[in-house]
Amino acid sequence: MNSHKPSEHTKTNTRLLIVEDDDGVAQLLQRTLTGFQFQVQRCADGQSALRQMHLFRPALCIVDLGLPDMEGIELVKHLYEACDCGVLILTGRDHPVDKVMGLELGGDDYVTKPFDARELVARVRSILRRRQQASESKPSHQRRTATFMSWSFDCASNTLRESSGQEHFLGTAEAKVLKAFLERPHCILNREQLLDQRDLSPMDRSIDVRISRLRRKLETDPQNPTLIKTVYGAGYLFSAIVTWS
Repeated sequence: MNSHKPSEHTKTNTRLLIVEDDDGVAQLLQRTLTGFQFQVQRCADGQSALRQMHLFRPALCIVDLGLPDMEGIELVKHLYEACDCGVLILTGRDHPVDKVMGLELGGDDYVTKPFDARELVARVRSILRRRQQASESKPSHQRRTATFMSWSFDCASNTLRESSGQEHFLGTAEAKVLKAFLERPHCILNREQLLDQRDLSPMDRSIDVRISRLRRKLETDPQNPTLIKTVYGAGYLFSAIVTWS
C-alpha cells in the first residue's frame, strides 16, 4: 500500500466516509484522502455508519465487506437504496461472486486489498466525476409534481404526500421505481426497466423489496394490491391516471 502526495490541483472539500474495522487500513485511508483535501470521517462498524450517514452526508462511502456487526454487502445495498452517495467497496475478498454481488447491489467500484493508495484516490475521483456528470446531465426543470388518486409526488425532493397533508420521504431506490411507474402508467414494466439496469441476475430480488415498500405506503390492502399490479411472467403495471404539473 503506497502513499502519494497531492498536487495543488487536487484540492477538494468533498466528504468521504470510511467504514473499516481494521485500524491500520483505516488510518492509511484517512491519512491519504485527507492529504488530498477530502473531508474524511471513519466508522468501525455498519450501525455507526448508518447513523453517521444522516449527520455527515458524505458524497461517497468506502466500505469494507468484513464488518464486525453486519455483512458489508447488506450495508452496500442499504446505502444504494436509501442514500444518495457513491459506494466504493474495499475488501480482502477477491472471489468473483463477492465482486458481482457487490456491484449488482449498489457498489460503484470494487477494490481488493492490498491496494495502491494513488490508484484508490483515482478510483474515488472517477466515481465522484461520473456522479457529477450524471447530475449535470439531468434536465433543469426537475421540480415536477405527479398527481394520482389521492396522492402527489414531488420528484425533486422525493416526497410523497397524501391528500390529508401527511408526507413520506422516499429513499432513492423507491423513488426511482415510483418515477418509472408515473412516467409510464398502464404499461407493463419489467425489472430491468424499473431498475434502469441491464442483464440483472435472476436471483436479484431488490425490485420485489422496493415494490413491497411502495405498496405498504400506497395500497389500502398491500396483500391484495389494486394500484401496483403484478403481471406474472412479465413485470408490474401501475393502474392509475397520472397528471403532471
